Amino acid sequence: MVVCGDDGLAHRLSAELRGVYGEQVVLVVPPNARTARRPMVGRPRSAPAALFDRVVSVAVGRGGPAPGGDSAAVSPRSGGERVLEAEFLTERVLAEAGVERAAALALVYEDDETNIRAALTARRLNPRLRLVLRLYNRRLGQHIEELLDQAAVLVGDDDEALRDAATSVLSDADTAAPALAATAVAGTGKVIQAEGLLLRAVERAAPPAGGPAPGGLCTLALLSADGDDEGPVLLPGDEEVRRAGARSRVMLERFSASEGAAAGNGLGVGGVPPLSSLFSKQLRWSLAVLAGCVIALAVALSIVTGIHPVRAFYLTLLDLFAIDDPALGEPLGRQILQLLSGLVGLLLLPVLLAAVLEGLGTFRTQSALRKPPRGLGGHVVLLGLGKIGTRVLIRLRELHVPVVCVEGNPEARGLAVARRLRVPVVIGDVTQEGVLESAKIHRAHALLAVTSADTTNLEAVLYARGVRPDLRAVLRLYDDDFATAVYRTLRVAHPLATTRSRSVTHLSAPAFAGAMLGRRVLGAVPVERRVLVFASVDVANRPQLEGRTLASAFAPGVWRALAVEGAPDTPPDRLLTKDDRVVIAATRGGLAEFG
Repeated sequence: MVVCGDDGLAHRLSAELRGVYGEQVVLVVPPNARTARRPMVGRPRSAPAALFDRVVSVAVGRGGPAPGGDSAAVSPRSGGERVLEAEFLTERVLAEAGVERAAALALVYEDDETNIRAALTARRLNPRLRLVLRLYNRRLGQHIEELLDQAAVLVGDDDEALRDAATSVLSDADTAAPALAATAVAGTGKVIQAEGLLLRAVERAAPPAGGPAPGGLCTLALLSADGDDEGPVLLPGDEEVRRAGARSRVMLERFSASEGAAAGNGLGVGGVPPLSSLFSKQLRWSLAVLAGCVIALAVALSIVTGIHPVRAFYLTLLDLFAIDDPALGEPLGRQILQLLSGLVGLLLLPVLLAAVLEGLGTFRTQSALRKPPRGLGGHVVLLGLGKIGTRVLIRLRELHVPVVCVEGNPEARGLAVARRLRVPVVIGDVTQEGVLESAKIHRAHALLAVTSADTTNLEAVLYARGVRPDLRAVLRLYDDDFATAVYRTLRVAHPLATTRSRSVTHLSAPAFAGAMLGRRVLGAVPVERRVLVFASVDVANRPQLEGRTLASAFAPGVWRALAVEGAPDTPPDRLLTKDDRVVIAATRGGLAEFG
């Protein structure tokens, strides 16, 4: 396996392939990534850092290829990894990394163009190579998948050997965003989607003694008990669930496609506002009263003069706009009605002017950023609208969660998305006094700090805790040791509050590793500091699945078959055949059994 990248995801992915799947890995990184902290995978349970809910993050600063030559320095390392340092990812560097003989290549640079260029070169060097690309642009990723798969067919001459030469385009932002959003809203976003199947992982309290067990398809995990640092139990057996006592659990539920479609209605907010939103309620009432006066005057004129109602309405409008002749010599009733019509016309002028100004102002504010409305509460304050923050914002709006964004860069990529979704945004430095107050932090449900600066995230959380000691806070920090100290301190200082974190690399690495191994990884669900991976696998030629029922296809603590794709209402006693494709939940080690 060859892994090429310039940030923490490359190191995490390499460690995942070596430590979990036992693969031989060549890691290609630029020279300036030499000092980057490499994540720990498979650390012993007794290690102190494994006993706490650590706050870990990927470094999001770009460290891509710099000008210079394409020479590479190779440093061997134990554990099945060889490190190759190169400034440019050229054809020569790829050849030196062994792409021509490799089974799979992962290109996880932060720059989309770098990954695409290298993928085209690698496909030409080895048509049988399985490619995994990290691209932020999802629409472009679909076209690149088709292009590279077609190139494999055109360049190669052995169709049988090209069956595994697939291209997978993934986004670490898309993989991590649902989990980050779920953490902020207490688990409502942990959704796994397969063909015709929607599964949701939700946290349930332990049932009362002698009471019924919580409903759901199965128990995915038993959460840590209070004061217990041993961590969660993933995929427990039935007997272990019965002995769980007061421990909360993560249950798997199935919900309908209509419910999932309804959750996406939040994306439709934006664009041209409805007509009723152009004018205030007071102005609409004023216009309605004036219209009623005009109709009443026209009816009265028709009765007094005996003319046709249409002509009476026409004369009333002429009087209203002061463009009719004075009613000299006319009956007294006609003269009085003309005076009343002129008076109504005087009242109508300021109302029409106000309507024009309000309409123009509404259209103008639609193209500008909204400010948090008065009285807003129960919302999520999202700090940072970069690559990750933008995806998290979209996910939160899909769940109809009210959001207020805080961004210090007026040219951030997520501002356009916030404007389209009509989400309130506060432009300012979160470390400055008054910025979080402008985001209504004192009435917020949670604070989600996903900026690229550790100190910014930490300072924002500490400041918010000073305003709201019980506020749910979610932040990401890069350094493991520093993160552990921060988590422990916040837990002691604010025992009534919830402090959680999610690492982008920790969540996305299993999906990238599964794609390199030719597995269709559907997503990952964090369970405290561990991860359950959901994948779709074929039953054919797998003795642990073929010929067994759906309920019995289960290895406690390792993997479990959940459902058959394309059959949402599969009974537990359904016999799995070689033509089936099932959705499994597995630990990272359990997923390796389906290689």
